[in-house]
Amino acid sequence: MLRSFSYFVINPTCYEKSFRNHRLSAAKRPYRFCTYCLRPARAGATRNYRDDSTLPKGKPGARIQSLIAVINANDAGRIKSFIETECADPFRSFVPVEEHIAQIGGLYSMTGGVDFHSIRSYTPERPEQTVVIVKDRNYGGWHGISLKFEAGGEQRITEIQFNPARTPTNIKEPELSEAEFLPAVQSIIDKLCNKDAFSGTVLIAKGDKIILERVCGEADKGFHVANNMDTKFNLGSMNKMFTATAVAQLAESGKLSFDDPISKYVDESWLPRSITDKVTVHHLLTHTSGLGSYFNDNYWKSSRELYRAVDDYKPLVQGDTLSFSPGERFQYSNTGMLLLGVVIEKAGGQDYFDYIRDHIYKPAGMANTDCYELDYPIENLAIGYIPAPQSPYRWQTNTGQRLRSGRHVQLRPGRYAVGQPHCTTYWKNKNLISP
Repeated sequence: MLRSFSYFVINPTCYEKSFRNHRLSAAKRPYRFCTYCLRPARAGATRNYRDDSTLPKGKPGARIQSLIAVINANDAGRIKSFIETECADPFRSFVPVEEHIAQIGGLYSMTGGVDFHSIRSYTPERPEQTVVIVKDRNYGGWHGISLKFEAGGEQRITEIQFNPARTPTNIKEPELSEAEFLPAVQSIIDKLCNKDAFSGTVLIAKGDKIILERVCGEADKGFHVANNMDTKFNLGSMNKMFTATAVAQLAESGKLSFDDPISKYVDESWLPRSITDKVTVHHLLTHTSGLGSYFNDNYWKSSRELYRAVDDYKPLVQGDTLSFSPGERFQYSNTGMLLLGVVIEKAGGQDYFDYIRDHIYKPAGMANTDCYELDYPIENLAIGYIPAPQSPYRWQTNTGQRLRSGRHVQLRPGRYAVGQPHCTTYWKNKNLISP
């Protein structure tokens, strides 16, 4: 399962992100926007939690039932009523109700609805937090809805997080044999394609043998152009793995060290040395630098034509500060990954995009992957879409979220956006760095 789910939370370990219709200065932004990616539990990992399939009594239990019902209803009117009657300030009024509707409606789009399974408790305890474990109907995956309530009175909801969750302790999920696996995957793909919940390609290989290929959905919904197995798609933040691989290559060749301060590569036209002397390459790679995101007001108000080369993003980074001492904790940082592009250019002696093409895409045989300047006609390139349940069209192109000039351009290293590398080939058996 490769889905990610997001909602507003008060959580200093998560990265800030501006909302499409309601952007506040960082000082006035009481919530964080968190994205979590599902990853399998480590084999033999100790479970520090237990699950009880009994709802809490009283108003908290009723609020939980109401939230699940609202997610499953996928109805704007019911979401609006839920926010107004069952959620407290500042959560309720932080963004316009339309944004709440978009977020909760988005959960339905990604899950197909959820079913209550249990309340999860932890050792050590997590006071003032109620974690509700639900199972999504699209993928059969487990998710945790973390809630906080008012201390007394109406006990309305004051915080919501929606995270991937580990398998409940009171469930034993059987392992599938290879013979059982393929029909199960095919069944899931068929269901998602029929619901228009998935658009893209699926390839499963064992060794050098391809054992399943499937494609569905449309590369262009306006002209009803179907996807094919070679269609190029936006990669999103998956491009960060290429940035990280490039840094590891340069470290392996002795051109940089993970412990180098980034002041060795990032000059003061980007950030002052009072910052870059404290931040190491390792901090950037592990999102522990304390830097934030260059998706700021200047970015949203500017033309995308301004941003083609890495250096073009400099005005968006200048003036950034550290929110904590480097290495102190984790905070997802788009600025950090952007600065790794600067490091790669300095240490590698090439333009970032050229380096990635020459040292990763080409050696790995990724012939349909690159950073494309989209004001040129790129063959077999899909348009990206996001759900728009309140629109009669049901979908909205994601290019409109990134572009203001009407011109499609390539964007920065290591971040989702139009013009990121588009991957349709599988990674061939090549060692790009030593095991």
